[in-house]
Amino acid sequence: MKQHELRVSPSKSNLKREDQLAWKIAGVAADRVGVERDVSAMIVNRIIDNASVAIAAINRRPVTSARDMALGHSRKDGATVFGVAANKRVSPEWAAWANGTAVRELDMHDTFLAADYSHPGDNIPPILAVAQTMEKSGRELIRGIATGYEIQIDLVRAICLHAHKIDHIAHLCPAQAAGIGTLLGLKQDVIYQAVQQAVHVSFTTRQSRKGEISSWKAYAPAHAGKLAVEAVDRVMRGEGAPSPIYEGEDSVVAWMLDGPDAVYQVPLPEPGEPKRAILDSYTKEHSAEYQSQALIDLAFRLREQITDPRQIERIVIHTSHHTHYVIGTGANDPQKMDPKASRETLDHSIMYIFAVALEDGSWHHVDSYAPRRASRASTVELWHKIETQEDAEWTRRYHSTDPNELAFGARVEVFMRDGSKIEDEMAVANAHPLGAKPFSRPDYIHKFQTLTDGIISTRESNRFLEVVQDLPRLQAGELQLLNVALPAGTLAVGKPGIF
Repeated sequence: MKQHELRVSPSKSNLKREDQLAWKIAGVAADRVGVERDVSAMIVNRIIDNASVAIAAINRRPVTSARDMALGHSRKDGATVFGVAANKRVSPEWAAWANGTAVRELDMHDTFLAADYSHPGDNIPPILAVAQTMEKSGRELIRGIATGYEIQIDLVRAICLHAHKIDHIAHLCPAQAAGIGTLLGLKQDVIYQAVQQAVHVSFTTRQSRKGEISSWKAYAPAHAGKLAVEAVDRVMRGEGAPSPIYEGEDSVVAWMLDGPDAVYQVPLPEPGEPKRAILDSYTKEHSAEYQSQALIDLAFRLREQITDPRQIERIVIHTSHHTHYVIGTGANDPQKMDPKASRETLDHSIMYIFAVALEDGSWHHVDSYAPRRASRASTVELWHKIETQEDAEWTRRYHSTDPNELAFGARVEVFMRDGSKIEDEMAVANAHPLGAKPFSRPDYIHKFQTLTDGIISTRESNRFLEVVQDLPRLQAGELQLLNVALPAGTLAVGKPGIF
């Protein structure tokens, strides 16, 4: 990996494009280096993972709305839509919209956390949609996805968006555009313009994840995918983009991030160096914000010592800055303590999540968020006894560049009414690569079978799992086989709109 210095450049300096970050990203995307076997295998895992959570969410309102919108843009030679029979196709940008929303709705697919945070599996829907439309092969799809993961994760390693209240899709959209560029075998100068367009249109504020969190949390990455497809389409037709998009004196770094004096070091693969960033990301076993994964597992473990949660006086979770201020009491969001809050808000309340996990000893993507569950008197009482505090050591480990130190957990103190104290800690979730039970192919398959049980037929489940594990051998025009369809008549239909 090579570190690329990023800083603001005055217009009068006429910064060469070869010195611009977008050009260097495009160079990585245009590099025809092969995808290594373990990376290819992990891409298959993540396609399975995406399908799992998408089908589990298939008839939830936001997913239904997104699908109905997409179906208003049919195209005979287009892309497939989760849940819908593969012979019904739509325009690729709308397939990216519908499928991206389905993947994101339950907040249960993969994650990468560093200077900022991300769900790099969000790269897959738009790249797959374009691959289906343009009749690409399984190997070409794998190359495109490897690029999407690489670029997003490398940007997340280096540039913090959260500190400036910018939503994380600002790193996602250029990664999606770069991945599509790799998939299509576009030249570096074309990908360069697509990346710049993607950056320019995807900087949005973080209010989407603050206060009363709405369904836009699921739509935002899908919107980025739609924008990325459109950006690539425009530049393929010869259109340009605002430039230099990162370094310009009126561009994103100068006015939306660290400002005119900013200096970032962005790591990117050298020419000919394989793209392996996907192996540094990790999926979720539980449907909740990633920083809560280890705490859910820790709550399960603490149940062995706490026989009666009613005897708890208070609980203090000592954790990282990010966990404390985003999903903890440091956020100062009263909604995070409200039993009537939306599922999206409860998903971002570690106080609620820890209380339910401690009481139930299990976690379910639907039942654990049900209004009746959230309003249970014993849960509300316990929930309001929980607070978070930032701990410098957990913050340091959260941002560590050493993978053996990197941690997203916490130390928990449980103060009992009899004056005793129970204390335990967990650095990473069980499913993390360094956890007690790291996820492997059988776990991804089990997750798919569990989340789709009762929604799709056994025959459809077996068909998809067989096809996806043969991805490198799928020929041009066969990628529609990666779609997962529901039995006829079981898809929900939402309220009518414009499309």
